[in-house]
Amino acid sequence: MNAPIPFPIRTECPPGTCVCGRDALIEAPGGDVRILRLTRTEEKKLLERLENLTSLEDLRRMQARLEQQLGVRLSITPGPNEVRTLRGIAILVLDQPGLCRKTRQAIPAAIKKSLDQRPEITYELLDESGLFGGL
Repeated sequence: MNAPIPFPIRTECPPGTCVCGRDALIEAPGGDVRILRLTRTEEKKLLERLENLTSLEDLRRMQARLEQQLGVRLSITPGPNEVRTLRGIAILVLDQPGLCRKTRQAIPAAIKKSLDQRPEITYELLDESGLFGGL
């Protein structure tokens, strides 16, 4: 039997609604259980924080903290085609055992809401790849 997890963990989703693999992650020896720290209350706080980003630096800091504290990896890049709207920004939450399907959808939605409220973050993001060339 595995050792008990030393922190409160997320309650399981109703049967048939999610394929996160929470139980398998708990049972796996040596599994990365950091994602289970994201309880529903903590998820609400995280989404609120992501909806209120103030700069690209803030976004990148949150991106790093998500990976460090929860093991959640985000990919935020301009899409492969022309970017005319926020739909052209690709925000992906990489697959991870234990990460709820709804959370995987809510994180990019919260970031896009923040980018919509502060278009200068989007411009900085696009300029990271040299779009504006120092204009």
